[in-house]
Amino acid sequence: MDNQIKRCGFVSLIGAPNVGKSTITNDFVGSKVSIVSPKAQTTRTLIKGIGVYENTQIIFLDTPGIFKPKRRFDRSMVASAWNGAADGDILVLVVDARRGFDNETKAIVDELKLKQQKMVLLLNKIDLVHKEKLLPLAEEINQTALFSETFMVSAATGENMKDFYHYLAENLPQSPWYYPEEQMSDLPLRLLAAEVVREKLFLYLQEEIPYSLTVEPELWERRIDGSIRTEITIYVEREGQKKIIIGHNGEMIKKIGQTARLELEKMLDERIHLFLFVKVRENWSEDPARYQDWGLIYNV
Repeated sequence: MDNQIKRCGFVSLIGAPNVGKSTITNDFVGSKVSIVSPKAQTTRTLIKGIGVYENTQIIFLDTPGIFKPKRRFDRSMVASAWNGAADGDILVLVVDARRGFDNETKAIVDELKLKQQKMVLLLNKIDLVHKEKLLPLAEEINQTALFSETFMVSAATGENMKDFYHYLAENLPQSPWYYPEEQMSDLPLRLLAAEVVREKLFLYLQEEIPYSLTVEPELWERRIDGSIRTEITIYVEREGQKKIIIGHNGEMIKKIGQTARLELEKMLDERIHLFLFVKVRENWSEDPARYQDWGLIYNV
């Protein structure tokens, strides 16, 4: 390793919501740094997943899914995604092979054609489609823009992922590594804890409530006994949403807290004391303070 030329660079993952960008990031890092949910639009900010492949440190920029925004918060997420695309040494368009070249992806490609960047096409979730459909899909998308390479992968099963990582490792610029070898993300631990809680809210709340809430870390401190105490507040827009999150006799919030705590303890190898609070704050998405921690732009 010491005798090899070191490389380092940023890889921007961009695409429509729920195409598998976070699954790709977590697969490469080997640990969860970005939340995963079958619901769309779960990634709300730019997550950096950091890892080493061969002699290259690859820094994945897992961007929010790009969609047609309706609210201020939606516009901030989409702006974050496009900013992340501009920051990458290599830009990767991730496409859900099941959904094909849909209107959301076509709109993204139209925008990408205006940018002078090295682009890679990544067809994901190929384990869920018939193989004979993949080549025509790849050809259709390649006819619309200039891609330097096309990969057909399944981030969920790991199929063909090593070929993709090898390409990135060979094509990122020669450079010293930007982060310590063991670092997996630049996301502060208190924000990681908030993201894990938000993932459990998406998991257990089957209604649309997750899109009407935000999760904010209030405290992250190490206690005398070496354990971590963290306090996290869930803000909702209406009193009825608060009641659903708390659940009958507090059963729902207890379940969310327990599963989030166990996952954090496994991820961090630390003893965690997790305290969750649910508060009503009407129009929280219009509060500039809710954007600051997550690096989102308020005035978009």
